[in-house]
Amino acid sequence: MLKIGAIVWGVTDINRGVGFWSKALDYVPKYPPEHDFAILIPQEGKDGFQLSLNRVTSPHPRRHHMDLFTTDQAGEVQRLIGLGARRKPWNYEEGADYVVLEDPDGNPFCVIQLP
Repeated sequence: MLKIGAIVWGVTDINRGVGFWSKALDYVPKYPPEHDFAILIPQEGKDGFQLSLNRVTSPHPRRHHMDLFTTDQAGEVQRLIGLGARRKPWNYEEGADYVVLEDPDGNPFCVIQLP
């Protein structure tokens, strides 16, 4: 059986990525971040996967996508925007349970409302 151990996320600025994603997910660096790589893990005692940040040189968003689940979509969207995320223009279908955002590097991710 397989399970997700880590997602590798491309960012142009490691420190900015660590700052945003640590606050967004309530994660901490596993080790001191390097100039081109960092590993983030859930705070002590929490379940979750590892998020690895890899420095990239291309200014274009990478081909990856993350769905974040919540029972307070509106509150989380506002919190993430306050941390530096921005809304991505999107044509939503009627009744969509997700909001598409971009992290400070322009990488898209969704905030999905749980029932």
